[in-house]
Amino acid sequence: MSDLDQLTQSLARNLKRWRGERGFTLDALAARAGVSRGMIIQIEQARTNPSVGTTVKLADALGVSITTLLDYEQGSQVRLVPESQAVRMWSTEAGSSTMLLVGAEARGPIELWSWHLMPGDGSASDPHPEGTVELLHVTAGELTLIVDGEVHVVPAGTSATFEAHVPHSYRNDGSEPADLTMAVSIPPVVRREGK
Repeated sequence: MSDLDQLTQSLARNLKRWRGERGFTLDALAARAGVSRGMIIQIEQARTNPSVGTTVKLADALGVSITTLLDYEQGSQVRLVPESQAVRMWSTEAGSSTMLLVGAEARGPIELWSWHLMPGDGSASDPHPEGTVELLHVTAGELTLIVDGEVHVVPAGTSATFEAHVPHSYRNDGSEPADLTMAVSIPPVVRREGK
């Protein structure tokens, strides 16, 4: 199965799932998204590969990220996304392009970090509040990510996401420096009435 076929099948499955979870009829989703009912049917039957614009409209109407609609598989607490599964969203003849590396459903503040870990070095983190999500992309070297005691090797070009409400740490067990970019999404503070 080609990458495009896999993406088309994934979008079909995820669109049906999220439309069902939201309780939207075909007509209701079409009205919310500004996309024709016929187009939604074709997408859900994996008979078409819609434009980025159409996919964004559907994601917005469902209240999920575009990554959630395009994601091949979800469910694991830690999800590694190899470079081969990053989704090229657009490119030009001049060589410009964007790649959707990894995404997660999250609300609240977001932090963006740049890490440089020397060989043999590392950093441990206490659990963050429930609902905190970390996304990272290794650009050089190899990261050893330990989440809730489980070890994950993340080579250059690979992205990962995990729920960070458990103990986790980052190590460079290799012989070369490791560089990564990380985003941390923190849930909003819920204010109680009268407090």
